[in-house]
Amino acid sequence: MADNELEAIRRQRMAELQSKHGDSSNDQQGQQEAKQKETEMRNSILAQVLDQSARARLSNLALVKPEKAKAVENYLIQMARMGQLGGKISETGLIDILEKVSQQTEKKTTVKFNRRKVMDSDEDDD
Repeated sequence: MADNELEAIRRQRMAELQSKHGDSSNDQQGQQEAKQKETEMRNSILAQVLDQSARARLSNLALVKPEKAKAVENYLIQMARMGQLGGKISETGLIDILEKVSQQTEKKTTVKFNRRKVMDSDEDDD
């Protein structure tokens, strides 16, 4: 009798684990689809806002500095949504925007020297 109950509990637990595992794979697929839709939407907005040479420059920047390219893309998308862009941005306009973004995110490095005090032999002559 106890073996039958134990087997039923095991089957129930296996079914719970399998359903949870199945839900997580469906959830992952949903997240992946949402990311894909977001990238498609970003690309379509950028295609409407930038001309061909500016898109090429931005894609080259994305290869070298992806975080900076992402910041510029976010800036352009925000400007497009607010209606601040009047037409397509050329390569020179994109260069101006890149300079603005680089000035805002510029890291100022400072070098501090810690000089060691070495015992001078002149003081010991007394």
